[in-house]
Amino acid sequence: MSESPDVLPIFSNSLKRHDDSNSTSPRIHGDTHAAMADRLLPYENARQRSSTTQKNLPRQDRPRFFLLVLLYLIQGVPIGLAFGSVPFLLKSAQLSYTQVGFFSLASYPYSLKLLWSPIVDSCYLKRLGRRRSWIIPVQAVSGLTLLFLGTVIDSLMRNLQKNLYTLTYTFFFLILLCATQDIAVDGWALTILSKDALSYASTAQTIGLNTGYFLSFTVFLAFNSADFANSYLRKTPSSDSFLTLGQYMWFWGWMYLAVTVVILIFVPEDPLSRRKQASSKDIELEELQRDELSGVNVVQAHTAYNEPAGRNTLFGVYHKMWNVVKLKNVKLFILVHLVSKIAFQANEGATNLKLLDKGFSREDLAITVLIDFPLEIVFGYYSARWSTGDEPLKPWMYAYLGRIAAAALGQVLVWCFPKDGHVTTAYFLFVIFQHLLSSFMSTIQFVSICAFHTQIADPLIGGTYMTTLNTLSNLGGQWPKIIVLSLIDKLTTARCVPPTPMATNPFEETPFFNCYGSSAKSDCLGHGGVCNTIADGYYNTNLLCIIIGLVLYYGWIRKTVVHLQGLPISAWRVGKSTLPI
Repeated sequence: MSESPDVLPIFSNSLKRHDDSNSTSPRIHGDTHAAMADRLLPYENARQRSSTTQKNLPRQDRPRFFLLVLLYLIQGVPIGLAFGSVPFLLKSAQLSYTQVGFFSLASYPYSLKLLWSPIVDSCYLKRLGRRRSWIIPVQAVSGLTLLFLGTVIDSLMRNLQKNLYTLTYTFFFLILLCATQDIAVDGWALTILSKDALSYASTAQTIGLNTGYFLSFTVFLAFNSADFANSYLRKTPSSDSFLTLGQYMWFWGWMYLAVTVVILIFVPEDPLSRRKQASSKDIELEELQRDELSGVNVVQAHTAYNEPAGRNTLFGVYHKMWNVVKLKNVKLFILVHLVSKIAFQANEGATNLKLLDKGFSREDLAITVLIDFPLEIVFGYYSARWSTGDEPLKPWMYAYLGRIAAAALGQVLVWCFPKDGHVTTAYFLFVIFQHLLSSFMSTIQFVSICAFHTQIADPLIGGTYMTTLNTLSNLGGQWPKIIVLSLIDKLTTARCVPPTPMATNPFEETPFFNCYGSSAKSDCLGHGGVCNTIADGYYNTNLLCIIIGLVLYYGWIRKTVVHLQGLPISAWRVGKSTLPI
């Protein structure tokens, strides 16, 4: 999916789609691997011919393509709320960065769905079909959850100090459902489309998820702003939002249920003809059935789509994941994934929130994201071109330094915020430039790391291999967030002082003298005081992240990445003796 920066698409076994669509095939070294390659060549050549000769989406696949776009779109709506809008609403309500960081735990299911994706792939009701067995009930529960939240969310948002945990747990459950739906839809995309249209599966995901995220982030924040509504939508000004969060979730709850009913009644599990289906291979299950003729693992495809995957297949996938993680070079690569995003956490997790803190309007921020949205597509195209060749991680290393530069500019951006709160055109353009730089560098790193994952993934277990790497990469961008946001609070000091200078501060002995935090600040203001920030933890935290990032890069990351990039493909292969039969 095109998710927030650094969130790699995690497909179950369907990650082979990325391997298939990439122009750089994994290199195979040695006599044994050459024998494997010879066995795989007929399938590989057919795939390459299909991807090179088929330029347009076949007419018969268009309805199914638009169905996939719709499924990904409704999935992107809760994701856009959890990853984008709700954190902004929390900070607008004067919650601390630690509290915003706690809410970020709700997004973890999307980074950890590898753990249960084999279950979704292997267990199903034959009557409903392998994918509809999960899509129909999960979407129905998601829709009912959105309808329920639509009735209570506005009251929860009115007392966030008390209801933060409830809000986090509820969104965690909702994102868990979205992640499970994503696994099933990713797998369905590989069989609902004809062989000539498989390359469009990732296109459907990109369009759908980006659109859903865009609607829930940029569009919703704009319509939720009373100022935006008063300027563009109302004749008579009002202090109320034009669209509340409850109304938005209520609408999408019904949309979820409507789409689910359409799938249940009108869309069969296997919309392709039986004749075509019988002649096409089940791509996902190919890698799960192996033969050891001549001592070589050979891929064998199921011809029956709904043939039970079985207990051995389920445990086989988990076993393969573990074998991948145990590889020496993969361990080193995982460590790079887990520490390489520390440098950008304060900038990408707190700069926008800090701008809101200082008075930057939500509608202006929405405009910034609106400008960034189409340009990310252009960035992705050129990033893909730069990430080809023998050094796919070279752009990644350049972009690492570029993201550090964007983090430094974020520091300047917050520091230079107009004291009178009036955002000039020059400052607004500076905000746009900083966002575009950060987005551009994030996209370069994203595409570059995907290209490298594709090159090193063992073609015999490509889906499991890439899913494992992408999951750990996503986790590397998640685990530091709550720590960094909490550190901002720890390093921030604010004091309640009288509005005019006095010989002694009458608030020194009050419980709200240290007025950092929404309740203490409200008490300070309620007693006639002014809450002055003595030290802003954002600056020190962002600077600390940048320093750690530079030390890690020049001390270890750069030479490690160069070393990993130069390894032969055989250094990334799981030994045949460790593969499950």
